[in-house]
Amino acid sequence: MFLRQLKEKDAEGMLEWMHDPDIQKNFRFSTADKKKEDALKFIQKAETALVDGKSIHLAIADDDDEYLGTISLKNLDLESGNAEYAISLRKKAQGRGIGTEATKELLALAFNRFHLERVYLNVLAENEKAVRLYQKCGFVYEGAFRKHLFLRGEYKTLYWYGMLREEYLKIYSENSPDCHRPNERERGE
Repeated sequence: MFLRQLKEKDAEGMLEWMHDPDIQKNFRFSTADKKKEDALKFIQKAETALVDGKSIHLAIADDDDEYLGTISLKNLDLESGNAEYAISLRKKAQGRGIGTEATKELLALAFNRFHLERVYLNVLAENEKAVRLYQKCGFVYEGAFRKHLFLRGEYKTLYWYGMLREEYLKIYSENSPDCHRPNERERGE
């Protein structure tokens, strides 16, 4: 598994998770009506976002370069040193540790390359699978916005999680078995 820039060939895989009702039930915004053109626009916009520094959207790919999902640092604020984390995985990538590995890679980018002080996220309280992923990766529960959203006919609670630079360094230090170490592809070999 590795992270790379999104490519046009990823559009079909993106539509797969966008149209999957099991995945969609955990999203705040519906993407069920998205078409290939919408996915292609997002991919093109992601290239621009890399240039303007507002958001970073990367593909999660397997060793054969097959698209498995998208992982992002959104609302990147270099002055304040923070960004919002997001991840979406195709069903075939779930339950295989790919989300954990991709998150570790993105956190390394956030804290080591961009020198952020904080990475944060919010998640629907009922999305237990995602909550387990975030906790496993070291995100700290910061609180709940109770009945904050009205989705699909009912009020939903949002949980907020964050990770500070010092927490990242403690978890992913050189002595930690979970520490990110660049692979050959990342080193440009």
